[in-house]
Amino acid sequence: MNSANLSVAKDFTPFPFGRTPADGENSAERFRDEFLLPKLRKGEFVIVNLDGVLGGLSSSFLEEVFGGLVRKRGFVPAQLEQTLKITCNEIPSLVDRCWSYIKEAAHG
Repeated sequence: MNSANLSVAKDFTPFPFGRTPADGENSAERFRDEFLLPKLRKGEFVIVNLDGVLGGLSSSFLEEVFGGLVRKRGFVPAQLEQTLKITCNEIPSLVDRCWSYIKEAAHG
């Protein structure tokens, strides 16, 4: 399995904001669907790095990106555990929060 590194700050924007495109061009939905989803659908193991974002990452952004993979794009947590790694050296607790959004989305 090929692996791909994806940095929110470097590959998307250092200023992510909002859930949907109605919130602006740097929305969680855009990051998920245009940056993360294509790599996952290609079968790549994706390492998402949350470091370097200026102004922080809101819970709504993180929930839409990661919970939305389950809720809106049909992934299941066990599948994502095999194909996705989330890293954040600046705020390590964000990694657990992202995985909790994935698991919560599976339970509807």
